[in-house]
Amino acid sequence: MAAAPRIALIHATPVAVEPIQKVLASDWPDAEPFNLLDDSLSPDLARAGEISEGLTERIVGLARYARSTGADGILFTCSAFGSAIATAARLLDIPVLKPNEAMFEAAMDQGSKVAMIVTFAPAQASMEAEFAEEAERLGSAARLTSFVAEGAMAALRAGDAPAHHALVAEQARAINGFDAIMLAHFSTAPAAAAVRAAVSVPILTSPEAAVAKLRRLFRS
Repeated sequence: MAAAPRIALIHATPVAVEPIQKVLASDWPDAEPFNLLDDSLSPDLARAGEISEGLTERIVGLARYARSTGADGILFTCSAFGSAIATAARLLDIPVLKPNEAMFEAAMDQGSKVAMIVTFAPAQASMEAEFAEEAERLGSAARLTSFVAEGAMAALRAGDAPAHHALVAEQARAINGFDAIMLAHFSTAPAAAAVRAAVSVPILTSPEAAVAKLRRLFRS
């Protein structure tokens, strides 16, 4: 029997850890995940205002460390570091997934009008750019419109998950005319049940989509 894939989960915020662990446990129990966390990355990015060379070096360094531990694949869970993660993916000899690439692909399959609910505003611009790049790569006509759920991230970091979920669901109810709604971050994924109860369009989360893509990669 082949060994279970060893998957490194690299986080920039503690609130991303539990959502991906839950999805892996339910959707891919045979995988062997482990966690690496640098919770200074997100505040450093917010201060810098852009993905600097230094931040890119740190992301690549985390990926190289994960590879040195014997990781068969790497999944980053912070949606604000897309270009740095792409650099790491080019340099390593194992699959390195950006947090949202699988969710973007799934959203494009739903139609041409896609909405995204953001709770960490510094990630918005880079995610929109990544979506456009992915649409061009896949030849998709899909277009993205983003909405910020104000106060949701602050509630989550304060330990008030119900308030976070309610704010995200409230924002979803205000969105009309889209083929699908994406919940932008791993930390937003726990709000999915509340959002699905509030609206009828498909709701996509990055942990669910990422785990599904990883499973496909290791089956091939």
